[in-house]
Amino acid sequence: MFLESKPSKKNKTGWVEVVCGSMFSGKTEELIRRLNRAKYAKLSVEIFKPKIDTRYSEDDVVSHNENSIRSTAVDSSANILLLASPADVIGIDEAQFFDDGLVEVCNSLANQGVRVIIAGLDMDFAGKPFHPMPELMAIAEHVTKVHAICMQCGANAQYSYRKTDSDDLVLLGETMEYEPLCRTCYNFANSIKKEHYLSEKEIQKSIKDQ
Repeated sequence: MFLESKPSKKNKTGWVEVVCGSMFSGKTEELIRRLNRAKYAKLSVEIFKPKIDTRYSEDDVVSHNENSIRSTAVDSSANILLLASPADVIGIDEAQFFDDGLVEVCNSLANQGVRVIIAGLDMDFAGKPFHPMPELMAIAEHVTKVHAICMQCGANAQYSYRKTDSDDLVLLGETMEYEPLCRTCYNFANSIKKEHYLSEKEIQKSIKDQ
């Protein structure tokens, strides 16, 4: 027997999707693509980003390819619940810059029947898990790992190599500060940086010559 009316919101099934990878791997591009498809399907969509990410825009989520979508910048995960109007789909960009409370926020939204789409770095510049991304991947129904192209050898890249000397966990930047590298090139670059105290220009030459 077919339903004669559309299921109510509270009867809908929500879920969590995570798109993760290194810098320049197309995470935000994929997030925007999924959100636009939801809009084409006439679903209500809300998008959030961390307030600290002002590289391209203070308000919009913008990919490295300069595709953009309107968003709301917030300074904590709790504000996502406070500011989100009733929506079918909620997108969250640069999730690694949010606090650990984002995990519970996403679970709560999914339990309310919302499709939650998250994009973020799975590893920091040191090659360590970038929290709260591992926890978000654990609770997600769907996880997509995307790859950049290694700027040194052309292989699939999964690491975000930092070309500056800063050890700060959060350092906003683009191609002047970071480049995607494969495992081999990433390990080689870090090893010669530690052992020989080379300049970044010398490190780049050494990677190309390996």
